[in-house]
Amino acid sequence: MKTIKDVDIADKRVFFRVDFNVPLDPNRKVADDSRLVAVLPTLDYALQHNAKLILSSHLGRPGGKIVAEMSLAPVAERLSQLLQRKVKMAPDCIGTVVKTLVADMKPGDILMLENVRFHPEEQKNDDAFARSLAELGDVYVNDAFAVSHRPDASVVAITAHVPLCAAGLLLAKEIDYFDKAMSHPKRPLAAVVGGAKVSGKLGALENMLAHVDKLLIGGAMANTFLKSRGVAVGKSKVEDDLIPVAEAVMKKAREKGIEFHLPVDAVVAGKLAPDAETTIVPIQNIPADAMALDIGPQTSELYAKALGDAATIIWNGPMGVFEMDSFSRGTLAMAKCLADSNALTIVGGGDTDAAIHKAGIADKITYISTGGGAFLELLEGKILPGIAALQHADSRK
Repeated sequence: MKTIKDVDIADKRVFFRVDFNVPLDPNRKVADDSRLVAVLPTLDYALQHNAKLILSSHLGRPGGKIVAEMSLAPVAERLSQLLQRKVKMAPDCIGTVVKTLVADMKPGDILMLENVRFHPEEQKNDDAFARSLAELGDVYVNDAFAVSHRPDASVVAITAHVPLCAAGLLLAKEIDYFDKAMSHPKRPLAAVVGGAKVSGKLGALENMLAHVDKLLIGGAMANTFLKSRGVAVGKSKVEDDLIPVAEAVMKKAREKGIEFHLPVDAVVAGKLAPDAETTIVPIQNIPADAMALDIGPQTSELYAKALGDAATIIWNGPMGVFEMDSFSRGTLAMAKCLADSNALTIVGGGDTDAAIHKAGIADKITYISTGGGAFLELLEGKILPGIAALQHADSRK
């Protein structure tokens, strides 16, 4: 798969699919510009090589309709500040006016197209719509890892209609780190998997059993595994229909000699609320009228010890309801554990990313993925449609 460094972009119209789906504050200013900052190296490279930059993204879920509050104009304004050069805003992403704006561009100019999801054809991977987008560029660059699991027109269909297609530096970096973690890891390779549901992580768990040496489970999903072992978990969230699946995962882990860790204690409460009265109990002593809402300190200590000799650690999903301080300590302890580790540490998933930043240790993690769903699908062993499209475009040459 080519990257932007492998193609000639000098004086060319380069159509970038980026992920600028960022939160806006009440004043319609960008509240978190981390997704913009992540793609700056790619944009800087293109500017240094005298390209004409055409930027395409979505924002929110407008449902194929024009929604003024989801315009990318505030993003163009913030990107102008970050790049210290004007980012012109287009009124649409296709059409005569947009074509004219592109035709008037000079090397070093930057044009932000309007929200591509204002058109229902985008999420239908419509070929005619993709052709209209493709007419704007000589080179197509996908630097939107976070949406590369979506078979959208600006991610997939467009690659059939642009002469040259390549990955951006961010997308290439995502794939490289994932390859280091799963395909060619330094061992022992440990995976820490948390979150609410086994069902949401089942594919990832099953695929990781073919790769990891250690598997550590946290979050509400641990309750299903615990119940499958005969532990009474009170009113804790459990997916009863997946208890046989949990048993099968643990059986396969045993057969493959994988260390499999479940919580040994928990922070419990009678209700999920910031003012809830909490207690720390051994996992076998969860009261019938209480819920396990975080891993306890003994579990944190056990998990830290298990990760002590790991050479590669992947973490996806919090250990508890970390948004509430009373149930955040397990997740923050895991964050500190990774920050103190000498291992290659890779973190993926929106909640896990948020936890890393809440803990204030983002600079101590080797790599934080920009994609939640995309990262999870890679963990499941899937080939992302956006990456497959780039590979197919590569094979045409």
